[in-house]
Amino acid sequence: MSWLVQRSNSSKENGPGAATAEPVSHKRMEPPVESSQSVSDAFAEAKYRIHERLLKEMDLDKVQQKQGPELRKAVEDAAAMMLTSLEMPISRSERQRLAREVADEILGLGPLEPLLADPTITEIMVNGPREVYVERNGLLYLTDAVFRDEAHIMRIIDRIVSPLGRRIDESSPMVDARLPDGSRVNAVIPPLAVDSPTVTIRRFSKDPLTVEKLIEFGTLTPELATFLKACVEARINMVVAGGTGSGKTTLLNILSGFIPARERIVTIEDPCELQLRQPHVVRLETRPANIEGKGEVTQRQLVKNALRMRPDRIIVGEVRTGEAFDMLQAMNTGHDGSLTTAHANTPRDALSRIENMVLMANLELPVRAIREQIASAINMIVQVARLRDGSRRVTHVTEVVGMEGEMITLQDIFLFRQQGVNQQGRVIGALMPTGLRPRCIDRFEQEGIFLPPDLFAMRPLNGHAAMRR
Repeated sequence: MSWLVQRSNSSKENGPGAATAEPVSHKRMEPPVESSQSVSDAFAEAKYRIHERLLKEMDLDKVQQKQGPELRKAVEDAAAMMLTSLEMPISRSERQRLAREVADEILGLGPLEPLLADPTITEIMVNGPREVYVERNGLLYLTDAVFRDEAHIMRIIDRIVSPLGRRIDESSPMVDARLPDGSRVNAVIPPLAVDSPTVTIRRFSKDPLTVEKLIEFGTLTPELATFLKACVEARINMVVAGGTGSGKTTLLNILSGFIPARERIVTIEDPCELQLRQPHVVRLETRPANIEGKGEVTQRQLVKNALRMRPDRIIVGEVRTGEAFDMLQAMNTGHDGSLTTAHANTPRDALSRIENMVLMANLELPVRAIREQIASAINMIVQVARLRDGSRRVTHVTEVVGMEGEMITLQDIFLFRQQGVNQQGRVIGALMPTGLRPRCIDRFEQEGIFLPPDLFAMRPLNGHAAMRR
């Protein structure tokens, strides 16, 4: 501890500080009895006092000479030594836990650190000091992680956004950011968040999921994976549609993995989430306005600029507003094979959303002209959904056929057909070909891609027939 602390004293400070980060549980814990509560309060108070004392006595010059596990061990050792001076009657395991949590407060994100270290967690949601939820396998669970108070949450938010040059205060009470591991962070503070500062963290696997894993999970079938790979290789323009948390970005990552390594890819995101493994990738990210309201760079500006960067493929993480028009223009002017995602519950809704986004560009185009642009630019819509059991499935693969009068015509190539729910609450169903031969199959053959002739053969399920809208 000598290298870490300039001098030791036994002063006792009081005030708001760090809170306990209890182990994650899969259910809400019952209210503890009074004696347990007093022990918990004493534990929290001891941790706070050690945390504050370390911050005051820490030799920052010597701290900067340590890195990684060596630094964490030194902080934990210093915390354990200070705990001994408090003469607090707690077990060895509790001492180790307290030292670990103090290190989390000083070196990391406090109560969030154990959750961030858990690979089974895909989302972390902080609703208040004592309401921290996580998502596992598509389902939500209340954890035992707690913050000391709202000020503690604010300190963690500041620790996340400050290194990125972002700010959050009353004049700018919302912020998007990302952690060093790529996880996406959204924070909202009062007055917009009425009850407490809130934090939502979308986790991403260090190693992106593979197509084999999605087949194992039931998201895709081997037949659909073969078809989607052919679509990407044949430079079919595709939109991945779905609701929040349905797996759009995960599937977009899978699709982008089929792009040949020889091509130049430009990605445009807000914020960056994709994990492309090709050697020639240029990543562009939007920028919010500064404190003076200047310097904002939008997705639309980035899409326009991307066209000047000689891209073979343009991938827009998610179209939200007027950049949809520029994306359609790119798809129609030699940038085939572009990919994007959109929030929508059905393929038809996805087209309506894109149409509305183009209208937001204030170009005063007639609706028919916009629909003609959409019909000629977008070839395939892949619809994903999170089902009631938490599983994520591709529910539609729908081809954009063309125009009939004022309407864009679609045909379903693959459909997920649900049969029911089993006793464990799991959805029973299958993703099946509809029997319709996609019109883009001719383009596959021109590119030298030949699919098995029975890939699209209809396999009836409970008498359902192929659907065409």
